[in-house]
Amino acid sequence: MDFWRWGSSGAQAILVYWRLRHIPGPFWAKFSDVQRVLWVTTRNAHVFHQRAHERYGDAVRFGPNMVSLADPAWIPTVYPIRPGFPKSNFYRTLMPYTRSGGALPAVFNTRDEELHKKIKSPIAPLFSLSNTLRLEPFVDRTIDVMTAQIDRRFADKDVTFDLANWLQFFAFEVMGTLTFSKRYGFLEEGRDINNMLSTIWDYMSTAAPYTQIPWFDEFWNKTALMTSIKGKTTGMGILGYVGRFIAERKEAQAAGGKNGDGPGDRDMLSQFMELTEKNPSLPPWAVTAWTFSNVIAGSDSTAAVMKEVMYNLLAHPDTLKRLRAELLESGPLSKPYPSWKDICDLPYLDACVQEGVRLHPPFCLPLERVVPEGGIMIGGRFYPGGTVVGMSPHVINRHKPTFGEDADVWNPDRWMVSKELRKKREDAILTFGSGRRVCLGRHIAMLELKKIVSALILRYDFDLVDPKRYWKENGWFFRQGGIDVTVKKRVEA
Repeated sequence: MDFWRWGSSGAQAILVYWRLRHIPGPFWAKFSDVQRVLWVTTRNAHVFHQRAHERYGDAVRFGPNMVSLADPAWIPTVYPIRPGFPKSNFYRTLMPYTRSGGALPAVFNTRDEELHKKIKSPIAPLFSLSNTLRLEPFVDRTIDVMTAQIDRRFADKDVTFDLANWLQFFAFEVMGTLTFSKRYGFLEEGRDINNMLSTIWDYMSTAAPYTQIPWFDEFWNKTALMTSIKGKTTGMGILGYVGRFIAERKEAQAAGGKNGDGPGDRDMLSQFMELTEKNPSLPPWAVTAWTFSNVIAGSDSTAAVMKEVMYNLLAHPDTLKRLRAELLESGPLSKPYPSWKDICDLPYLDACVQEGVRLHPPFCLPLERVVPEGGIMIGGRFYPGGTVVGMSPHVINRHKPTFGEDADVWNPDRWMVSKELRKKREDAILTFGSGRRVCLGRHIAMLELKKIVSALILRYDFDLVDPKRYWKENGWFFRQGGIDVTVKKRVEA
């Protein structure tokens, strides 16, 4: 059945198979998407993708009409600055669905180029580097809460805890503060309040297999009939959180309350609401879409990189020692935590963060695009219009001709190279996407990463109980756990 869906007749189906016959790949991928669905259900799809490219080369057929690409030199072609190379239906599966409004677009998942421009342009300035730096005091406040909890619960008590959980809490609390001027309470409680984190993970990991067969998602998850039978819609839990926050803010404003304690006494939600008031042409769901993106993508993505950096620093003590020395020798640091100005240009800190960004990007499935009408040449091969092509950040970021033969392992020194080689490697990183759909929140992520890593290693000595406990799984979002540590407060702190 999967084979025949590509056309209304056997002849059309054969044509789809035939036009990509020159692309190598697993046998069954020529006829069906089932294999790539099964890869995703293992929650180790990135491993299968890597192995497929190691066996078949830089262009591998993952499905009847889908080709995965692995050469970073092709990034500007597949993810250009110009419009005209649109996202595939892969992204529609990531839209939350409501019976009343249908599938909700957002900056990340919308495939319509004009709609993307319409909803991205008003908020892009909020995520600029200059505006991001104004958010630093709110990151510091969250670090205050986190360190207070570590001091009270774990420091000098010989108590083992999973640092991965606390980094996850921290990343969510930062975005909660920036978006709503309040924390969710994860850090104070030391747990997943109202199962918010598990709800987001369940939503993304459940959606992941459907990204490989979006035609089935359209029927199974995004029709009024099926959602009425199942009694729930995709993303309903997360939209419920978002809806409550927006309703509370509207009630506060109606009662004459303040908009919040964000930059300039305006947090991001208040700025989102002001933008819709100033731009009546914006769709009525814009505030919900922007807020949904902050909640679901603005935290998990940063948390994944935080965990990777901290785990590898603890598992490779020589790199931790070198980073701590750089921080201590860089001159007088702001108290109680280094400021962005203190640390933004430190080369080894940047190398460690870049290596974490490279090793485990938050999104570990190919970022699919549709070849425009008329087709295109990529790497000496012709791809007909309508072909789906994509690059997995996990695979691209491990391209050995670009990053070295040790590309699968932690090595911050790969960034301590000439400006030319470093620039080539930076351009080959797909963690934050590329081209006109590059991640809006990348500056916020880098601010959080450098701040929290510096604060933690200067304040504490962590002892990693067993590096082998570290685990990873890929449910479209990438998550890790098992950074089991004990901690002592440093005398210098």
